Parts: sequence; C-alpha cells; structure tokens
Amino acid sequence: MRHTNPIKFALAVGLSASMLAGGASAQENLIIAIYKSGTQQYFIDQAEGFMSAAEELGYEARVINVETDSNLAISAVSDAIAAGARGIAITAPDQALGPAVSTAAAEAGVLMIATDDPLEDASGNALPFAGFDGVAMGTRVGERAGALLAESGWLEGESYAIMSVEVQTLSVCNDRTNAAIDQIVAAGGSADNVVPVAYDGTADLALSAAGPVITANPGVDNWVVVGCNDEGVLGATNALRNAGFDAANVIAVGLGAYEACRPWAAGIDTGFKAALYISGVDVGDAAARALINAIETGEPLPPMTVANTTIVDPSTYADIMPCN
Repeated sequence: MRHTNPIKFALAVGLSASMLAGGASAQENLIIAIYKSGTQQYFIDQAEGFMSAAEELGYEARVINVETDSNLAISAVSDAIAAGARGIAITAPDQALGPAVSTAAAEAGVLMIATDDPLEDASGNALPFAGFDGVAMGTRVGERAGALLAESGWLEGESYAIMSVEVQTLSVCNDRTNAAIDQIVAAGGSADNVVPVAYDGTADLALSAAGPVITANPGVDNWVVVGCNDEGVLGATNALRNAGFDAANVIAVGLGAYEACRPWAAGIDTGFKAALYISGVDVGDAAARALINAIETGEPLPPMTVANTTIVDPSTYADIMPCN
C-alpha cells in the first residue's frame, strides 16, 4: 500500500465553482469524498483507497479535507454538489451534521454515504455507512489489553490505573472505549481504577489532557491505556513518558496501528504493546465502489459495509501492514 503526501488529497474547501468545475449539472463520472482530520494518516490512506477505486472503475474522484470544522463540512457538501458530483462520501466532524448534509444531498439528487462515523437524516434514519463496527473494535482492543494486564502481575498487589482516552461527543468513539473497558474489567481489571481522559481525536490534545490526569494520580505506578484511535493512545503514552514512566510500566493498546507501528519499526522501547490494525484504504475503497455501483445500476446504497480488523504487535505487524 502506498502512502501519498497529504497535499495530494487535502484540497482546500473554499474552492470556487470554476475551480471545482462542472457547474450545477451532474457530471457522469465524478464522486467526492469529504474527510474530517484529513491530514491524519488514516484519512490519507482512506483518500487513497477512494481515489484508486474510482480510477479503476473509470470515475474521477476528488477529496476535500475539512479538519474538525463543521462549517467547512457544510460548505464542502455545497461545493461538491456545485461541482456536479454524482455521489458524496463523508466523514463528518460532528455527527449532528447528519440532517443538514443529507438533506442538501437528497434535494440535489446526489447519493451520500457516511464513512467511519454513522450519520442520521432529519427523520432519524441511518444513512448508508462504510466503516468499522465500533463495539467489535473496542472489544478486540479490550481483550488484548485485558490479557496483557492479567499477564503483567499488576493485579496481584501492584498499583495500576486504566486510562480511557475518549472523544465523549462521538458515538462511535464511545462504542470503542466502552467496549474496551468492559473487556478489561472482564479480564480482572477493576472498574474503580478507570480514569477517563477527554480529547478531540488528536494526539496533541490527548497529550495535554492526559498530563493533569497523571499528575492527579500520584499513587499509580502502572497504567493501561486504550482510546478511540491511535492518536489518543499515542498522546497518552507520550504524557506518561514525560511524567517519567518507563515503557515497562505502560500497557497501551492502540486502535489503528499506524502510530503504534512506528516505534516498533524503529526498535524503540514503547508503551504500545499491541494495536488493532484498521485500513483506511479498505474503507475508502468500499465507499467509492458502493457509490459507483449505485450510480451505475440505480440500486440503493447498501445500509452497511463493515471492513475487517486485525490485532498486531511488535512481532507480527510487519507481515500484515505497511508502516510509514
């Protein structure tokens, strides 16, 4: 799998209709993907999968990065419609945008599929979705974290805490972290030892949010860390390192593996002990193919397309995934 420079995919949202080209009439072979946090590796990969699948099927694909700006996301949908897109895939920065963006697409006669984060229309109906099962992902992360905790010896008298790095406003993130904690508790961890850390999905905010939490728990000698994505776990493990914790005192299980694999590849001692590998390429590919099939056949978009996931660790990742 190639990893392409984010500039190739992260188009400016404030493009004029002339730059997007196509006017108000739909082009026969244009589909557009709109991504939050489009400079994160996962979304770069997803954009690559989307564009590659479209090219293979004879379609033109464009990508718009809106980072975490809801107003830019709404503008991006309008821009995509003005460009003549036949279909739009969107990972919205806020799930509350579902009614607005789906209404705009429906009124324009443009197909829309939600990627990564489920969306609902104004009537509360789920939009077609391509991505991962949040509960299943969190379950697999928690199973591995729980097993590592049980093997660590920390349950026999060692002081430990379980850091849950959470995007508390995003349902799919809550699905992941809640399921992970459930599995850690099932493996013997104490629910009383769970310490939530709220962040926005970025490593920087996870780092800054985890620091005060670590300081507020001076009696904790060992930490288990899970989160909504690899960035959250990365930020928390960096905060623990900054606070003086050795890698041996951290059991971090990532979700994504694109950040976890980097210290593994470099031979650096790290708190990342495992991660759930998810391929953004697969989601982008699935979304593009679903849109194009619906455009070509007139059939409805499938309600849900779920991609596979795999647990990796320092001894297995290189056989399963690329690491840039």
